[in-house]
Amino acid sequence: MLMDRRCASLLVVDVQERLLPAIDDGAAVLDHCVWLVRVARELGVPVVLSEQYPQGLGPTATALQEAAGDAAVVYKTAFSCVADGSLSGTPVDARRQVVVTGTEAHVCVLQTALGLRWQGKEVFVVAEAVGSRKPADKELALARMRAHGIEVVSREMVAFEWMERCTAPEFRTVSRNFIR
Repeated sequence: MLMDRRCASLLVVDVQERLLPAIDDGAAVLDHCVWLVRVARELGVPVVLSEQYPQGLGPTATALQEAAGDAAVVYKTAFSCVADGSLSGTPVDARRQVVVTGTEAHVCVLQTALGLRWQGKEVFVVAEAVGSRKPADKELALARMRAHGIEVVSREMVAFEWMERCTAPEFRTVSRNFIR
């Protein structure tokens, strides 16, 4: 199964100011999330951001907010974005494919990805764009998601599958600005 931008959305889970410093290689996770958001916007893929209890964990990281522009932001107290219905009415709800990034891989990302999968969505988790405080927790989460039929992919897989071909109108722009 390939990712198709016509039926996909990008969900960035809980990449928040106060949580990010505790994430193993958090700066790289943030950079990869920003990269994916920018590619999604270039290719017309809708983006949704979630925030877990922002009063405690702060807002979405500033760089991500800036890249996301007017993307939908949903707020939650359940660890899963699906459990409390926060994705209702968003592009994630409306489209059959969801590319998921964010933190923490073994908590909110895992529970959200599994919830989306149980709803019948095609779910893709971007390995380098998810993080946990401990690397071992991230690896366990990725293994568990794979076991439940969730595709674990790289950010370049996302970009190239969304473009589909080198003749896509955006190929030169994406290639020049994002693929190095």
